[in-house]
Amino acid sequence: MEKLAALVPRPRVHLTRFHGVLAPNTKHRKHIIPTPPSTTPTQEKTDQSLDDKKNGSTKKKCITWAQLLKRVFKIDIEICNVCGGKMAVISAITDPEVIQKILEHLKLPTRSPKIHPSRGPPQHHCKWLWRRRHPSLP
Repeated sequence: MEKLAALVPRPRVHLTRFHGVLAPNTKHRKHIIPTPPSTTPTQEKTDQSLDDKKNGSTKKKCITWAQLLKRVFKIDIEICNVCGGKMAVISAITDPEVIQKILEHLKLPTRSPKIHPSRGPPQHHCKWLWRRRHPSLP
């Protein structure tokens, strides 16, 4: 047990230890590790931030779900399909009973589709067909 206990790391201790020039207190670390970007803004960045303040736009830390839909699925729900104007989200419906009533009114299915069992990879019973599809392989 004593040998096994020696292998368990102490709590709240980093498991990666750096030695040599990468060690935290070495004299040569400043020559090896890149310096972080400067915190003083350049004139170009200052001009850009002034323009952003004039336009009322600021950088947001979080992304809205509408922007995520646009990024991932290329669905832009903020633009109207008919006129191309900007649309706003009024509310999100999360109550299952209300969702079911809306779907019934629109004559859409209210139940999720039946889940079929997954199938295995295709089996190559016919060697001549497999060779015809993959001529470069043996």
